[in-house]
Amino acid sequence: MSDTVQFISPTGLSKPTGYSHVVATHGGTTVYISGQVAFDAAGNVVGAGDHRRQAEQVFANLKLALAAAGASFAHIVKLSYFVVGLTHDVTLMLREVRTSYLSAEHLPASTLVAVVNLVDPRLLIEIEAIAVIP
Repeated sequence: MSDTVQFISPTGLSKPTGYSHVVATHGGTTVYISGQVAFDAAGNVVGAGDHRRQAEQVFANLKLALAAAGASFAHIVKLSYFVVGLTHDVTLMLREVRTSYLSAEHLPASTLVAVVNLVDPRLLIEIEAIAVIP
């Protein structure tokens, strides 16, 4: 990416699958994106009951939020996922969807948390992001 951000997977930690153990930033502008859910521009829930459709909408919303701050997915250093009904298949699907947005060379630090509910019971996925613009 740049001298502003380092993606590190230290020796002695397990090999990460789709994330970096450590991301260090120096300088630049930090952008904090609130948890995005599967609402469309009018506030309607997209893909009720469908994890994949909701993941696609959430990543589309993240793209819009990043652009509003002058950033892109290339600038993300941390993602936090909150998922209702988390299973191994849902985890694999999330990795598949995010692959079309994130660079395989610079994967952000990530946290995946199973939750009982989100703010609206029709929502299944919420993702928040931190980005650093050099």
